Amino acid sequence: MQLNPHSALQNVQDRIAAAARLAGRDPESVALIAVSKTFDAPDILPVLAAGQRRFGENRVQEATRKWPHLRESHANLELHLIGPLQTNKAADAVGLFDVIHTIDRPRIAKAIASEMRKQGKIIKLFIQVNTGDEAQKAGVHVGSADTFIAQCRDTLLLPVEGLMCIPPLHEAPDRHFAQLADMASRHGLKSLSMGMSGDFETAIRYGATHVRVGSAIFGAR
Repeated sequence: MQLNPHSALQNVQDRIAAAARLAGRDPESVALIAVSKTFDAPDILPVLAAGQRRFGENRVQEATRKWPHLRESHANLELHLIGPLQTNKAADAVGLFDVIHTIDRPRIAKAIASEMRKQGKIIKLFIQVNTGDEAQKAGVHVGSADTFIAQCRDTLLLPVEGLMCIPPLHEAPDRHFAQLADMASRHGLKSLSMGMSGDFETAIRYGATHVRVGSAIFGAR
């Protein structure tokens, strides 16, 4: 179903603000990432016209087709990679994105560190934690997360802003959001990328600073 981008975006912003206030938080402490994966430039333009400037993409190759041109005509865009990243795409990812949410293994962490040095560009990074320890899902497993976070920050000197998770599809997200928030707190990380169209209000209750919302803004894919 195609949504009206202006009213859909406003509705999501209103829901974020209400959830933040209910949690005793400033609505400005929650950043909305409009997930534009699978949508082409003509679908994104109305959302840009409605004032949104922070977008999320799952694939480097898809984003490379869309965003350089859109950036030429729209200032202050902030592009987030929220999907799995392969090492052979590290150079393109560092060149295109402002934030990467899916650092989850030493090989990709080292590749990103190398590319930032080569390109002279510092981008914000989140470590993805597989809070459900699901075999088929990306993200560092919970038992390895503390060591990996320390490696990224202390050995590779990566600018890790926070943690990201995607709870298991058929479980209530509360435990996973709480676990991620606790892990971030233990490591002194202030940013939490968690919550999507179906559960972002719950995520805000547990301290989400970045919510990734696609279908509630763009409609069904």
